[in-house]
Amino acid sequence: MNYIDILQPEKSIPQKARDIAIVISASWLLAISAQFSFNLPFSPVPVTGQTLAVLLIGSLLGKNQGAAAVGLYLLQGAAGLPVFAGGKSGFITLVGPTGGYLIGFIAAAYIVGILAELRYNKSLIYTGFSMLIGTLVIYIFGLFWLVQFVGESSALQLGLFPFLVGDFVKILSGVIVLGGSMKISSMLSPRG
Repeated sequence: MNYIDILQPEKSIPQKARDIAIVISASWLLAISAQFSFNLPFSPVPVTGQTLAVLLIGSLLGKNQGAAAVGLYLLQGAAGLPVFAGGKSGFITLVGPTGGYLIGFIAAAYIVGILAELRYNKSLIYTGFSMLIGTLVIYIFGLFWLVQFVGESSALQLGLFPFLVGDFVKILSGVIVLGGSMKISSMLSPRG
């Protein structure tokens, strides 16, 4: 299922409406997670709950719906809704020091979504691995963009090292949440 499927005529209106509602709801979840943030006094990059939300969105919705939800979130922020960390909004945020991380969220949701769709066995180790890959994607986009603002010599100290422990905790939390949801889902599904 992806956002292109929503436009295809063989889908019923209720299915399309459900898919649209899921994408919109996921974008709002991401907006809420951005408000759980605090600034480090030495870095232009805040600590937020967004990374965890992006990883969960990609894992749960798959590549297309996950990327669509993150893209919608960025459009909402660019349009002026206060959905970015600390209630920020506007296109200026997307081209500021944290813009690379924000754009990286789309790529991360897409890649984690691909890995989730490929996951035949619902192993927690594989889930953790896919979330680690997604986190690395966010760092790659974020650091390449951050270099323009702080220089190459400072990018790792300001945009990577202070966040490693927190992102490890977010990955672990994501694995626990998804593991718990898989357990609940298996208990509720009919056995045949």
